[in-house]
Amino acid sequence: MFGIAKAQMVTPEKALPGRDEPIPVPPRHEVLDAPLAPPYADGAEIAEFALGCFWGAERKFWETPGVLSTSVGYEGGHTPNPTYEEVCSGLTGHTETVRVVYDPSKVSYEELLRVFWEAHDPTQGMRQGNDVGTQYRSAVFYRTDLQRKAAEASRDAYQKVLTAAGHGGITTDLTPATDFYFAEPYHQQYLHKVPNGYCGLGGTGLSCPIGVAPAE
Repeated sequence: MFGIAKAQMVTPEKALPGRDEPIPVPPRHEVLDAPLAPPYADGAEIAEFALGCFWGAERKFWETPGVLSTSVGYEGGHTPNPTYEEVCSGLTGHTETVRVVYDPSKVSYEELLRVFWEAHDPTQGMRQGNDVGTQYRSAVFYRTDLQRKAAEASRDAYQKVLTAAGHGGITTDLTPATDFYFAEPYHQQYLHKVPNGYCGLGGTGLSCPIGVAPAE
């Protein structure tokens, strides 16, 4: 994902105008054979995370037991229904985001947070590895007060581990979920379609001491 690097957040006044029409979404997940867009299965819950290039990030979550569906898109900015090229310009304010639809009876939100923290380096600000720009910033978009509390607790717990290992402060945004705009079809489950495709995702190698999947 080698877009134009922009490391300063755009203001709403300078953001691109976007469009009214949403980007069409493929009907089924290439790996999990589940809907990408609502409605989802009864009892399913939604979590949304940004952790760098969304190609590799999505794969981390579709490989997690208890996850029913995943999709990639754009969130946290100002531009409605942006294109990938617009997001890469740095003029939308969005970050590349993974929507995770999961069965809470099989995987907890805390366990998804553990996958999130361990899959990337949350101390890097407006970048992830060699990918630089506001679209690569780390974020948790919480949808309920319980998700917010769990995200805060996991952040604080992981910060202690990172500090002990000599890492800096976590720069991850913990923010209420806003509109999630689906990315173009070719981005959805990209690393399933292109198994040797680019993936710049890399964690710190440190375990996050939170999140235990419920017993079967």
